[in-house]
Amino acid sequence: MPDEHRLEEEFISQEAERRISEKLDGAEKIEIDVQTDLLKIVQGQADGVSVVGKGLAIKEDIRVQEIKLQTDSININPLSALFGQIELNEPVNATARIILTEVDINRALASDLIRTQMQNLELDVDGEIVSFEPQEIKVFLPSDGKIECRGRVLLKEKGNTRPLAYTAVLRPRTHAKPAMLESFNCTEGEGVSIELVTALMQKVKELMNLPYLKWEEMAFSIKDIKLEKGSLILLVETQVKQIPSSITELSL
Repeated sequence: MPDEHRLEEEFISQEAERRISEKLDGAEKIEIDVQTDLLKIVQGQADGVSVVGKGLAIKEDIRVQEIKLQTDSININPLSALFGQIELNEPVNATARIILTEVDINRALASDLIRTQMQNLELDVDGEIVSFEPQEIKVFLPSDGKIECRGRVLLKEKGNTRPLAYTAVLRPRTHAKPAMLESFNCTEGEGVSIELVTALMQKVKELMNLPYLKWEEMAFSIKDIKLEKGSLILLVETQVKQIPSSITELSL
């Protein structure tokens, strides 16, 4: 019987791998393991799903170096599962370990897909609205546990628009330590006021202290961040109500 169960798992897992591979622009490795058997499939159940991927290219200039994901037990649509499509009947919890390289992060930040989603950041500075329009941003990941950002923005305040270039060095939040901004320097432009810097730091603090983030039908929280030379490692917990349509269609 165990061998029969394994054959059923392999059939569904391989069909899921085939469907996802067809929609990816490229993948060095993709392995999906649907942990179930025929009886559970008929009942719309699975003990869990694990995904291991390396070098996954998702549409234009979006690439993940490595991902390892494991779900809890799930309730699924039995007919869709037989054809390798996982449609959730109830929300499911999952944990993931994601590795992003410095090269891939910067390629994504420069892509039209991400740039079109970058919205102006608006701040209330002593009752006046000041906005930042991102023009360029690059991330550098040295081996000392820091993230360095270099960028240019258009700063709009008091009816005037002016360019501003900056460099910032920070240590991301981990399970043991809060996020720390080590330095912020203006490299081009007239600089910024102390009031504006204070409002910006308050906004960043609010964003970093959010208990979770939402994206379509997913709620996720970053539990830990680790830095290695040239790589960013995220440990993430998620609750998925349904597989996002933008994943299915591979359009973020």
